[in-house]
Amino acid sequence: MTLYARVRVFLEMIKFSHTIFALPFAFTGALLAARGLPTLAQAGWIVAAMVGARSAAMGLNRVIDAEIDAKNPRTSGRAIPAGLLSRAAVLVFIALSVLLMLWAARMLNPLCFNLAPVALGFLLLYSYCKRFTALAHVVLGICLAGAPLGAWIAVRGEAEFPAYLLGLAVLFWVAGFDILYALQDLEFDKASGLHSIPAALGVSGSLWTARFFHLASCGFLGALYFSMQLGPWYLAGLAAACGMLLYEHWLLRGGDLGKLDAAFFSMNGYISVTLCLATLLDTLQVAA
Repeated sequence: MTLYARVRVFLEMIKFSHTIFALPFAFTGALLAARGLPTLAQAGWIVAAMVGARSAAMGLNRVIDAEIDAKNPRTSGRAIPAGLLSRAAVLVFIALSVLLMLWAARMLNPLCFNLAPVALGFLLLYSYCKRFTALAHVVLGICLAGAPLGAWIAVRGEAEFPAYLLGLAVLFWVAGFDILYALQDLEFDKASGLHSIPAALGVSGSLWTARFFHLASCGFLGALYFSMQLGPWYLAGLAAACGMLLYEHWLLRGGDLGKLDAAFFSMNGYISVTLCLATLLDTLQVAA
């Protein structure tokens, strides 16, 4: 396998393109914490920490779930079960990703560095959750909520009340769309004794749970608007994001999973980017 092909396999393994889900929320946290633009150094180290953390998390998940992935028709083509990458190679990749995260956290500030092991602990925990609890989706939400919360701490050196509101918004947003994503494996999870909300509640119960979680996410984003007295750009972005969440659930109305890819991949990327751009415009307007 050529170097280019190997790099492509690694990027596909960690779903690098899906970084668009979490990175905009990290920048949203940084923008709000800075009440404007963070420094170039802060932005660079936040990106490095995010890439390291997410790469380590995906690598851990692929190694820990390799045997499960091999049995699931949907995931049997992933790099490790398909024999494209060895466990040893992925473990080295994980170690390098963790080092990148820790180095970036150290360059940001002491609190970021001290909290980095806690974040890594949650990333490791998530990979095992489906073996004993249906709340794995919530644990994943906690992991990704660390993106805006960590970015806020990177800029301010502390976590303030609005940072928790944004973190909770991301937690419920991620948990909601992960429930929708897990609908693909409902039958496999039940047959394999794995835990998930779809396996526990079925399609209808899962859709209603995801709707409730996304309603909570919109509520926390609204509370953030009032807490920080944000302006019209943020409010417009919030309205657009809530509208896209509504459209996402409309696509899946009646349990029609044929449009799951459009609901999951397209809409969630648009939501995070839209809210980040709206926050950017809002903070720039205030700074002007």
